[in-house]
Amino acid sequence: MTAMTMIEALRSAMDVMLARDERVVIFGEDVGYFGGVFRCTQGLQKKYGEERVFDTPINESAIAGMAIGMAAQGMRPCAEIQFADYMYPAYDQITQEAARIRHRSNGDFTCPLTIRMPTGGGIYGGQTHSQSPEALFTHVAGLKVVQPSTPYDAKGLLIASIEDPDPVIFLEPKRLYNGPFDGDHTATSQGWAQHPAGDVPEEYYRIDLGKASVRREGAALTILAYGTMVFVAERAVRDTGVDAEIIDLRTLLPLDLETIRASVEKTGRCLVLHEATRTSGFGGELIAEVQEACFWHLEAPIVRVTGWDAPYPHAQEWDYFPGPKRAARGIARVMEA
Repeated sequence: MTAMTMIEALRSAMDVMLARDERVVIFGEDVGYFGGVFRCTQGLQKKYGEERVFDTPINESAIAGMAIGMAAQGMRPCAEIQFADYMYPAYDQITQEAARIRHRSNGDFTCPLTIRMPTGGGIYGGQTHSQSPEALFTHVAGLKVVQPSTPYDAKGLLIASIEDPDPVIFLEPKRLYNGPFDGDHTATSQGWAQHPAGDVPEEYYRIDLGKASVRREGAALTILAYGTMVFVAERAVRDTGVDAEIIDLRTLLPLDLETIRASVEKTGRCLVLHEATRTSGFGGELIAEVQEACFWHLEAPIVRVTGWDAPYPHAQEWDYFPGPKRAARGIARVMEA
């Protein structure tokens, strides 16, 4: 085991797969010589050469289109969209082409493609560097959607994504790149070296997609979260003293409904927590799934805590960000109902 940041764990995953499978290629804006805007690919071009790790023009549609063509011909591209906010020019290629290849070819072609995207706020990125577009991808049949919350999970899930025969949208919470974050922006930043999930094997391992993780066991309430919100949930639980069970979804599509159902049937109450905007956010789908699967076990209405229905602000970032105080109020609502 080696102490790694999430950045280092992601780089290690790509390093392992480049060495393990000659079909794997890494590319995107500035990912080669520069090592990416967050340095996730730093040193990989020097190690594997410009044909395996290379820069592209500032053209997200071209990045996605080229990756789809490579994947259809048997390669395993791992492409980077520099910020998730920049994926919109590529959305047509991803949703109309990558997601449909297996189906429109009657299984003759697959699309083993991974697209990495830094997601979410908390870094003063403003409206066009802070979005959480996961719901735009979970709505599309044919895609898989992943969002890790720790370095250990990030490496194992990225390896599994690159090995997957179908297209995977791999969303990386950039506020967690260098350490866990519980939503208190006034506190001293903590690195991953002090966190158990910062211990990451240097060698190959994988975490299968579609499997959630129980981050904290509890009996009074189930909290469903992913990415940065897992740590906000942990902080809110500590602050309120409620014996909550925290489920880190890790994979949003396919969803591990079995783990969710088992938890809600045990606790009888459920809170959904995510950073993205409320209306048509992924939380609405989670609520529907829990309502349908666990109706007779619920003792209170399901509550969701989310970002606001507004563009992500710059000057008022922490009013938008669903921090521990807002999460604690949500916990109080569901417990008092």
